[in-house]
Amino acid sequence: MPGASPKGVIGVQVTHILAAKGDRVATIAAGATVAEALAELRRWNVGALVVSPDGARVDGIVSERDIVRALAGAGAAVLDRRVSELARTDVVTCRLTTAGAELMATMTKRRIRHVPVVEGGRLCGIVSIGDVVKSRVDELESERDQLSDYITTGR
Repeated sequence: MPGASPKGVIGVQVTHILAAKGDRVATIAAGATVAEALAELRRWNVGALVVSPDGARVDGIVSERDIVRALAGAGAAVLDRRVSELARTDVVTCRLTTAGAELMATMTKRRIRHVPVVEGGRLCGIVSIGDVVKSRVDELESERDQLSDYITTGR
């Protein structure tokens, strides 16, 4: 089926999810201000930025949630702080060969919404919980279509 991931999210690998969504990753330098990070989140229409000096190395990740929590605690002064002050450096990453089921379990257990994809020590994509859900929905729609076709045509 066009657009459906092979074997769905349960059997699919991260590489199939990236093939469907693309490998674009929004990054930001650790020395950028939180205000600049907000502008980048808006510009890219994403919920998280990978903190990277060169677009290849992962030094951290900063999300909308991180910024909102900092704003709630310290107010507008947060906007002048450096991204490095808010970014989480204990970044959970995955590989292109990571199974969809494993990724879902990790995201659920760790309560994270964005997982950078790293292969050979280089950033090569990012997967959000929305990407994983979309892959699963595509799988279910494909199965429904196949069952409907089978019932209707006997094939």
